[in-house]
Order: sequence, then C-alpha cells, then structure tokens
Amino acid sequence: MSSRILLPGKFTLRRAVHEDLSPVLSLLADAARWLASQGVRQWPADGFPASRIEPLIAAGAMYVLDDGTGAAATVALDGHADPEFWGRDDRPDTARYVHKLAVSRAYAGKGLGEALLDWAGLRAAAEGRRWLRLDCSKDNLRLQRYYAELGFRHVRTVDLAHRASGALFERRAGATVTSARTR
Repeated sequence: MSSRILLPGKFTLRRAVHEDLSPVLSLLADAARWLASQGVRQWPADGFPASRIEPLIAAGAMYVLDDGTGAAATVALDGHADPEFWGRDDRPDTARYVHKLAVSRAYAGKGLGEALLDWAGLRAAAEGRRWLRLDCSKDNLRLQRYYAELGFRHVRTVDLAHRASGALFERRAGATVTSARTR
C-alpha cells in the first residue's frame, strides 16, 4: 500500500520523514496547549519530547497531512497495543492503533480528524485487521462523544492514577464516518 495518499482538494497524506519532526512536534504541542486551556489533561502540557516522536517517524508509523504549506494534521498508526490498556483477551493483534492524532487549530471542525480516522480504518482493513482502536483522556467526555458519533464503541475505561488516558474505543476496520452516521 502506498505511503502517499491524495485527498480531495489541497491535502496530501504522507509518511512523516525526519524533516517533519519539528512541524509534528509543534502541531502536537499546539494541540496539547489547547487541550490544557480547555481543562483536558490528555498529553503533556507542552507537547511531547522529540524522543517520543522520532521512533514513530523512524518506524514509518507517523503520518503528516500536508496542506501544501505545511502540516495541517498528524496521526500515528501502528500495531502497538498499550499493554496497560489492551490485554491478551482483547486480541491486540487483530487491530491497528491510532496515536497522536492532532489537527491544526486553523483546520479545527473542518473534518480532517474524521478523514484521518477513516483513512486509518481503511488501512487497518487493507492489512487484514478487524479493529481500529484508540484511547483518550478518561475525563474528556467531549472527545469521547466525538468518537462515539464517529462509530467508535466504548470498550471500557482503565483508571490508572499515573495515566490521564484510559478511555478505550474501537471501531470495525473499514468502517467510515459515513457508514457510522447512516446506521
């Protein structure tokens, strides 16, 4: 499967390369600051250190949605099931996992997050996986509702004191926002 996906309009989805590290870190830091301003403790308040993102880029798991002038959004998609959240009974090998999904505030509410989740689900299906999974803040009910509206099912919430995240969601691989909204 190609690592470059053309989206309608001016956007191109492509695998991140080392030169994307700084723009990806900036995008994630901006998203983290915005979340903190909304009272949401999802990510570190100033974003992630390069040491957390570089391995995702090196592994080919980090993607950039480029608007022609730079990173409009980013997402990581891989087979890493966080062992603090997903156990053997969840059959983690049957899924692909979304991490570090962030959209530039300039594009907030324009459907880029939905498009990236649809792409991730289609990619998971193409790889023979059954599920697209993600986790989010235990306390971010607004984001949890958003995922539910996009067809994700709340699996459970894992409440670990040292983790802000822990609300676990999954959607059938290959399902899209359109299919979720027509049920």
